[in-house]
Amino acid sequence: MIEHVVMLGLRDASDLSECRDVMEGLERLTAEIPGFLGLSHGVNIDMEGKSPGYPYGFIARFEDRDALARYAADPRHQVLGARLVALCGGADRITVYDIERD
Repeated sequence: MIEHVVMLGLRDASDLSECRDVMEGLERLTAEIPGFLGLSHGVNIDMEGKSPGYPYGFIARFEDRDALARYAADPRHQVLGARLVALCGGADRITVYDIERD
């Protein structure tokens, strides 16, 4: 399994509403992209004070690398991802970790 962890450096707290709309769109893709197992998202409460510039994030779970590749190439995901990039003021304000688990 792959856990695709994405932290979003939103420009403004007022962007949370639109961000949640994007998350709903990504959630719909779980039923439409083979191997996309699930998505969880929410506000970063930053208990350790190590990520104050990233107020929101999500974790997408994929069956394997092929499923993650299908998701990455899917045009619907690309449209939603472009909205997130705009909300963050650029791709450099988005941090991604892909964690492979046994």
